[in-house]
Amino acid sequence: MSSAPMIRPKPNGSNQDIRVVYSLMIINKAGGLVYQRDFNTSLIKLSINEYLVLAGTFQGVHAITKQLTPSQLGIPSSQRTGLEVLETAFFRMTCFQTVSGTKFLLFTEPQQPNVDNIMRKIYELYADYVMKNPFYQMEMPIRCEAFERHLLSYLRAK
Repeated sequence: MSSAPMIRPKPNGSNQDIRVVYSLMIINKAGGLVYQRDFNTSLIKLSINEYLVLAGTFQGVHAITKQLTPSQLGIPSSQRTGLEVLETAFFRMTCFQTVSGTKFLLFTEPQQPNVDNIMRKIYELYADYVMKNPFYQMEMPIRCEAFERHLLSYLRAK
């Protein structure tokens, strides 16, 4: 395969295979793409416009799927979630939405174990190195070298 960062599950005595994280996108609450990074060199490269369209399209699909929750389940609209996982034979897209409406889209292999733990750690890095950065403006593209460095370090160390 390529020299992409590998995700290895924590040792627990099992013989789980090494998995790959393909890509990460962060979308602001308005649907704008604020961060995108590919971690696998074998991916087909999209143009920046295609990534922007993908982010905006996901925002709309997420909003629609949030409204599709059957009302007879008794879930208040404030607690309904939109699309959280989309799985194909070739990849799994996992969405984590923060309380502020920011969405993290993580693209991995379909069999990737512990995606919730990986997503939680990515969010912690975001909170520590982006949100606590006094020069970062909310809803703007993320250009934070410390976040980038720690994210790559985490994905390579797993």
